[in-house]
Amino acid sequence: MRKLILSEFLSLDGVMQAPGLPDEDRSGGFEHGGWQVQYWDDVAGSEIMGALAATEVLLLGRVTYEVFAAFWPTAPAEDPFARLMNGFTKYVVSTTLREPLEWTDSHLIAGDVPAEVARLKQGGGKDIAVIGSGELAQTLMQHGLVDEYRLMIMPLVLGGGKRLFRDGNPKTSLRLVDGKTSSTGVLLATYVPDSRE
Repeated sequence: MRKLILSEFLSLDGVMQAPGLPDEDRSGGFEHGGWQVQYWDDVAGSEIMGALAATEVLLLGRVTYEVFAAFWPTAPAEDPFARLMNGFTKYVVSTTLREPLEWTDSHLIAGDVPAEVARLKQGGGKDIAVIGSGELAQTLMQHGLVDEYRLMIMPLVLGGGKRLFRDGNPKTSLRLVDGKTSSTGVLLATYVPDSRE
């Protein structure tokens, strides 16, 4: 069975909104887009590249999918991240998009999301990665579908924005299975649900 891994950039106060680009997601009046870029270093790059190398499927919400689909297909072919991102089988959860989708090997999930994701996990092969995709992440956590949390926690307090762990999330005990610190003070922490509880 494949593992479903939730990979997120987070501020110290738990915000996940628009980490990569200034205009990525301004909903709710968010003005801090692109906040994680200043913390990028070789440690973070190596960690992300290793995680992507163990991935076969990307599972994305519509907003993240549209941001990625606008960037990665036109990224330089020699970029190792671009080669990986463009080579994955991609599933996007959306009630508004329609097939065919433009990004190569992209497929739409528009029905029973928990059931479709559970079916994807039954397949063999490498991991399923969920990157960003805040609303989809809520659904996956509510239905106990996350096998691993890979969190890159920046030494930054944003003071507002969409958070990964929100009011109403189910109580979940996690166990730290790996941790590193980057040269810029980013905590790279990997957690799994604690089955001992």
